[in-house]
Amino acid sequence: MGPGNAVDGRVFHVKLPGHDAMARRADEHVVPTRVMLPRRVVDGPARQVGKRLLMALLVLAATVLIVWLDRAGYNDNADGKVDLLDAVYYATVTLSTTGYGDITPYSDGARLINVVLVTPLRVMFLIILVGTTLEVLTERTREDFRLKRWRSNLRDHTVVVGFGTKGRSAIQTLCATGLPKEQIVIVDPASKVIEAANAEGFTGVVGDATRSDVLLRAELQKARQIIIATQRDDTAVLVALTARQLNRGAKIVAAVREEENAPLLRQSGADAVITSASAAGRLLGLSVLSPSAGTVMEDLIQQGSGLDLIERPVIKAEVGKSVRETEDLVVSVLRGHRLLGYDDPAASPLQLTDRVITIVRATPPPGSGPSGPSLPHLPMSPHHRP
Repeated sequence: MGPGNAVDGRVFHVKLPGHDAMARRADEHVVPTRVMLPRRVVDGPARQVGKRLLMALLVLAATVLIVWLDRAGYNDNADGKVDLLDAVYYATVTLSTTGYGDITPYSDGARLINVVLVTPLRVMFLIILVGTTLEVLTERTREDFRLKRWRSNLRDHTVVVGFGTKGRSAIQTLCATGLPKEQIVIVDPASKVIEAANAEGFTGVVGDATRSDVLLRAELQKARQIIIATQRDDTAVLVALTARQLNRGAKIVAAVREEENAPLLRQSGADAVITSASAAGRLLGLSVLSPSAGTVMEDLIQQGSGLDLIERPVIKAEVGKSVRETEDLVVSVLRGHRLLGYDDPAASPLQLTDRVITIVRATPPPGSGPSGPSLPHLPMSPHHRP
């Protein structure tokens, strides 16, 4: 498919390899936009053919056995007797065709067996032979049904634009907090990338996320949160503008390379902007000054192991207390739209409508042992999870 082609009246673009696939330029190719649901695990073609062949042979063997056991009720026009070879011949011809009439059942018992047993076996044999064709014909219907059911059940989900290093890391963090894979939809213009996402159990949409019709296929208008992890800052701005236009209430978090582009992205509708290059540089500088501090910071941003940085509501037992009197290690207090540091006099006393950002020790999955460097003990609370 060359540049400028249309699919269903719409044109979709993807950049050539080596460029940012999310940015539209003159050297882009056109790709059809489509939703790709995770495929169920099925046997390979050779295994499926082998199973069908085995079932066909079993049906043939059953028919041969039936004819052979009742051979006295059959007549062979050649010699009048039916031996084992004649039984195999009769079963093969009867199952694959309507027969040639050279071997016929003449007794009442043989004719009854043909009606009750051989005819159903013939139907079963034909179904096995044409099963592959029927499967191809019904595959589209099944996919359409799955897609309609997916659209009707999907709401309050997370849309991730870009399935590169940043997008994958963001998804891993979300899944570590317990978000089901069914609640994540990935948008990327590369079919192979979406196929890789499908293999991991995620639903994907192939297309340019700067176009509103592509985001609508991801049901972005019903999403609760949107993560923009593109490779180019200008693409992130366009995606944020389009996403905010389609969904006024969703939380939009975006990543940019250059810090100077962060204000523009916020003006485009992003609620939070992460400067990937600056953040990595700060972590490098901190690790040089104190490798242990760098290890702790890296552990904090890796959800599900060691220490976790979480946000939770204030419980009734904490109302009226200062941040230092809570059982968890509180680093910030979110009061309305204000973010107060733990040392801010206005942060204490805590109010029932506040939310606190705390550092807690992650609970490892059952059966998993400790991993990574030993971290300092933190006070634990039964309320350390939201």
